Formats: sequence, C-alpha cells, structure tokens
Amino acid sequence: MYAKGQTVISYMEELAPKHLAVPDDRIGLQLGTLGKEIKKVLVALDVTDEVVEEAIRMEADLIIAHHAIIFRPLKSLNTDSPMGKLYEKLIKHDIAVYISHTNLDVAEGGINDWMAEAIGLTDVSPLEDLHTDHLYKLVVFVPKSHHQKVLDAVLGAGAGSIGDYSHCSFNIDGYGTFVPGDDTTPFIGKQGQMERVEEVRIETIVPHSIRNKVVQAMLKAHPYEEVAYDLYHMDMKGRTLGLGRVGKLSEPILLQDLVNTVKKQFDVNHVRVVGDMNRQIKKAAVLGGSGSRYVKHALFRGADVIVTGDIDYHTAQDALMAGIAIIDPGHNIEKIMKPNTAKWLIEKLEKGRYATEVHISAINTEPFQFV
Repeated sequence: MYAKGQTVISYMEELAPKHLAVPDDRIGLQLGTLGKEIKKVLVALDVTDEVVEEAIRMEADLIIAHHAIIFRPLKSLNTDSPMGKLYEKLIKHDIAVYISHTNLDVAEGGINDWMAEAIGLTDVSPLEDLHTDHLYKLVVFVPKSHHQKVLDAVLGAGAGSIGDYSHCSFNIDGYGTFVPGDDTTPFIGKQGQMERVEEVRIETIVPHSIRNKVVQAMLKAHPYEEVAYDLYHMDMKGRTLGLGRVGKLSEPILLQDLVNTVKKQFDVNHVRVVGDMNRQIKKAAVLGGSGSRYVKHALFRGADVIVTGDIDYHTAQDALMAGIAIIDPGHNIEKIMKPNTAKWLIEKLEKGRYATEVHISAINTEPFQFV
C-alpha cells in the first residue's frame, strides 16, 4: 500500500511544523496535488531543471525541497521563460512540490541541529529565539479500569515533558459521581441513577504545539461517553525554538582545525575564513543559509566563531574588528537536509507499513565554481 500525499506531508510536518516558519516564508505545497498516492518521493535542496529531470527519470510523484520554487505571487505563467518551463514539466509529469524552509531550520532535530551535531556542539540553544511553546496542565478523570490505558495514550502522544524529564504525571485516587441522562449510553451505570465510581485523577503537562494531538489521544483511549477533563494555561514556559544554534565544543580547538572539520562534515573543498587560524575556539554558532545579519547574535551569545553562508564584505570587516571569527562554507551546505530528511521519512513510512519509496537527489545544486 502506498501512502497518500497528505500522509507523507503529515510526517514531514511532524518534523518541521509549518507554524515554526518565519512570517511570509514560502512554504508548504507550491505546485500539484497531495490528493494522490505517492509511490516515490525525491528529497532535494533546490528544485532546478536538473532535479526535475531526475524526478521524471525515477517517476517520482512528489519532490520535498528546502528552497522554494515560487517566491512571490505569479502575475503570469509564461512557459517560454526558464521557470515557466520548469513549472510546465512538473505539471505535465504530475509531480507535486512541497517546500519546508525556515520551519525546517527552526525545528528541533532540523537543519540547524544537524549542523550543530556535525561539528560536535554540545549544550546547544537557539541563536535567535523565535517561538516559546506555551504549557498547559491537563487534568482528566478516568475509571480505575482504564487508568493505565489513558495514561499511556496521553504520555505516548508527547505529554508529560518537563525539561530533560519525560512521561511526568501525577495520579490521585478518588470517587466520581454522575447521573446518566435519558439520551445517554453510559459505559458505567444506568440512566437516571446516581453512580459513584472509583476514578483516578491524572495530571500532566501539555505543550501548546501538541495540545490537540494529546487531547485526541486521550479521548480515543477514554471509555466514557462524556469525558471530564480540564486544560489550564500555565505561567511556566516550555521549550524555546529559534534560528541557528550556539553551543560548546567538547574541547577547545584551533580555528584551523575547526575549518578542517567543517570541510569534511559538510563535504566542501573550499571555505572563506575571517580570523586568526591559530586562535582557540571554545564556543561556536551555526546557521544554515545566509547568516550575515546573525554575526552580531553569535557575538552577543559569546561564540568565538560562526559557521554560516553568504557573508558579505562589510560584515566580514565588522566581525574582524569585533573579534569573532567566521567560517563561510557557502549556502549549499544546507544539503545536509537531504539524507536526514529522507531518513526521517523512511522510518515513518516503514512504521506505517507503506511501500512508498524515498530517494535522495544526487544532483549537486551548488551554483558556484571554485577555480
């Protein structure tokens, strides 16, 4: 059985929820339909003509990419233009295109975390905070016979995380009373008669981002026709997500050694470097894509170096004077998303017992040549 397009994308949005994207970012389905079976998915950094030809050859039904093919509203669709020809090929071969951009950058376990992990950063936090997940206290009353089933469902849906602790809950025994009405079909008791039932009060923490998922899991597992539960907004803050990452290296190294690590881990032959190659690096920042405006963020967070792309001349001069080093391996290092995204989707599809295949684009979309 092949997964429908909506199912594949639900897995993708589990990794990179759309609400994490920065305002006005062009993400989501940009071309085609998800209302079809998906036999093959192609994961790419960019959707170029070569990538589209690759998708056609392998008979892919869906391309999941990082960089958008439609950046602004179209005024016309001229198939004589380069982009018009690309759209025409995609439409003729019924290939849908879905974009996961800044939401995949921001996401926990997304591009910036993959970059941080690649160079060995620990104690990682966002370079720029964007989202703080509000927390709720979920309270639900369950008959003793279904206590464990409902608790497992709620915690299994992601509730109960406090810091580095998971599956946190508090459970209190007590008695619930109710009178089933004339139009009810009660799980316990009879219509019109007062019932007194041994119940357990379950309390746990639920982040806003998964609130609906947790509540649905709870309702599905609960035996009662009418479930008594409450959600209280809490002042305690949940996890904070944002762009870029900053963290410590396991041990101090020279800038030259970090340059070599970057070249190896991101599979690049050349990088641009600002700073003394013999300076010691203890704390580093990473940011996929264009990072010129985030050099000051890295400096403020105490980083000795920032690894990012598309650094302009004047930003490099300012960084040199401010005393922060820069390693610029180019924008294309975001290709780290290809194997990691594919791995995520393969695991999800296999768990769902779908026959849908996921392929990694072999096309190098780096536009620059280094001579």
